[in-house]
Amino acid sequence: MQRLKHIWFIALKDLRLFATDRGALFFFILFPFLFIVMFTFLNLSAVEDTKLQLHIVSEEAEGSFSYQIIDALESAGNVEIIMMDYDEAQQAVEDEEISGFIAFPADFSEGILTGTGTELEVVADAEATDYRTTLSGVSQTIASQVGSVRIIVSSLEQLKEQEPITPEEKARIDQIIGQVIQQALSGQGVGGQAFIEYSTVKVGEVEEQSPANWVIPGYLVMFVFFGAAVGAEIIVRERQNNTLERLLGSSVRREAILGGIFTGTAAKGLIQILLFWVVGLLAFNMDMGNSPAAVIILSVLMVIVSAAFSIMLATLVKTQRSAGSIAVLASLVLAPLGGCWWPLFFLPDWMQALAKITPHGWATTGFNKLMLFGAEFGAVVPEMLVLLGFAALFSVIAVWRFRTSAA
Repeated sequence: MQRLKHIWFIALKDLRLFATDRGALFFFILFPFLFIVMFTFLNLSAVEDTKLQLHIVSEEAEGSFSYQIIDALESAGNVEIIMMDYDEAQQAVEDEEISGFIAFPADFSEGILTGTGTELEVVADAEATDYRTTLSGVSQTIASQVGSVRIIVSSLEQLKEQEPITPEEKARIDQIIGQVIQQALSGQGVGGQAFIEYSTVKVGEVEEQSPANWVIPGYLVMFVFFGAAVGAEIIVRERQNNTLERLLGSSVRREAILGGIFTGTAAKGLIQILLFWVVGLLAFNMDMGNSPAAVIILSVLMVIVSAAFSIMLATLVKTQRSAGSIAVLASLVLAPLGGCWWPLFFLPDWMQALAKITPHGWATTGFNKLMLFGAEFGAVVPEMLVLLGFAALFSVIAVWRFRTSAA
């Protein structure tokens, strides 16, 4: 019981010093919201529903069968066609500027009209599995439907070669060919008979995703960790001015000093996350997803990790200045690396893998799962366990190296 009182008094002392320090209050509470406001309203826009972009290459001359197919696809209204040269498109895929393209060969029309056969080429980035599937599906649809109307189109093309026929009649035949192809690709055959029947059910509207759903959790992780890391400077200062040594001399045990410092640091972090979530919900219309309890637990775990890191850092440095410098450096490096400044799923695979060496990366991944993708509690259990592992590692080092004197 006496030990718990000592822990409480040491923690309360730290909180009182924090409450009377206007600079600390501004920096750790008000300053983070300046970042949130800036990135939410000035630097980010909500996600909008856009057309499917298809990069297509045709090695045939304009006006050929392939171009009629491309025009039919574009006239559907929900596809944006981007025409490219073959070498240019292939280089763009290799440079990861585009995910892939469909290529019509030079003998495409001849193969269709003569019945000798032809093939479409799909070139896609190996990692772009979703887009590769889309391109393959479009190609299969084209092959299937064009095969269904091949005889009709072939007959019309032969009609164009007959004499006498005027340019106006040729243009009319081309128009009919285009209509036949368009009907085929839209799922309708000649005379209105459907080659493929389908129905589309639209459930609700596309909702805009609020940037606050990833901005606020990211900066919560960053500033809670930053505040705790800078707190290591206070621990070193109290060690240098013998405050900790005097506590030890007044019958306060070493474990109580450690517990009090940890509790005070964690309490300041809890105040930060409470303000973050309250302001986020009320002012930024933030959505905590399907499992608010998991969001809260992740937040608390991040506070525990940061408090343990603060004490560990204080045991690894000798001077107050070095503690402050390392705290700032560690925070500024780990924040972007761990996805606090931008969602990790926007980054290359090697960056996502590198983020896993930081507690920030696991925390932000958990928040993104819950608040952006609607995951349930069980989906973020791995992130919670890893954060507990970080907390245990930092705590073991802190307890092992903790000293109350500068000697």
